[in-house]
Amino acid sequence: MRVHNFAYLFRTGIKNIFYNKLMSFACIGVLVACLLLIGSSMLFTITINNMATDVESQNEVVVFLDTRLTMREVEAVDVSLRAIPNIIGQRFISKEQGLEEEKEKMGDLGQLLAGLEGADNPLPDKYVLRIADSSRIDETLAQINAIGGVDYVNASIEVAHILTGIRNTVYYAGAAVVIILVVVSLVIITNTIKLTVFSRRREIQIMKFVGATDSFIRLPFLVEGTLIGLIAAFFAFVMLGVGYTYLIEWAKENYMAYFALILNNTVDFTDIALEIMIGFSAVGVLIGVLSSGFFVRKHLRV
Repeated sequence: MRVHNFAYLFRTGIKNIFYNKLMSFACIGVLVACLLLIGSSMLFTITINNMATDVESQNEVVVFLDTRLTMREVEAVDVSLRAIPNIIGQRFISKEQGLEEEKEKMGDLGQLLAGLEGADNPLPDKYVLRIADSSRIDETLAQINAIGGVDYVNASIEVAHILTGIRNTVYYAGAAVVIILVVVSLVIITNTIKLTVFSRRREIQIMKFVGATDSFIRLPFLVEGTLIGLIAAFFAFVMLGVGYTYLIEWAKENYMAYFALILNNTVDFTDIALEIMIGFSAVGVLIGVLSSGFFVRKHLRV
């Protein structure tokens, strides 16, 4: 196809949007609504996943050491713990520090522990560990218990399993919701575009009878579908960004205790704005182009 023909057909596709204002507006409106639902579902899934990750990071494992270990043996345990990949943080608490912490926890009753310093201190040295992936807690605990000098390990295994289940459930449920919304969007948008193409079937047939090639007829519709997708993506992006930001700001101004966990794990819209815009544009253009191309092809068979 020659360049000037391509430019002409491209301009024709743009003009068609304005010539068919009502149907173009309907397509854009429906697509904006569908993209908003998809975007909202994604933001909700990200927030819930961040909340589970935050709670997971606070789930600590305490490793108590044998009271007969020498300092060199304690250092060897330290090196072995650092070699375990799933441990992302560790803090050594000597038995002296442990005793002081217990006194602080007991407040005024802490004086009851007076006299337990030095050789009379019954507390063992210990490590407080942070685990990167709670789904691998069983494997990590096995590696810790295999280290010489470890007396016993205190870990909330049930909590770790619950958090893993929550993260997996949120991930798969979020993915399922997005897929369902995409399918629903495809059905609604394709039906809307189908009506648009059907209303202009005589125009397509006349062009076909006078000798226009299929590509010559199809290109303006593809341009129209692409532009409709991009326009819808832009409006959906702006509305989602403004609405999400306003909601977060409103929640912060009307701060309540039960909002704390949610607000601390909400993602800043600017951090994911580029990914959302690219995703909206890709979905909008894909739906617009595929729908336009498919239904135009049906009317080319004359």
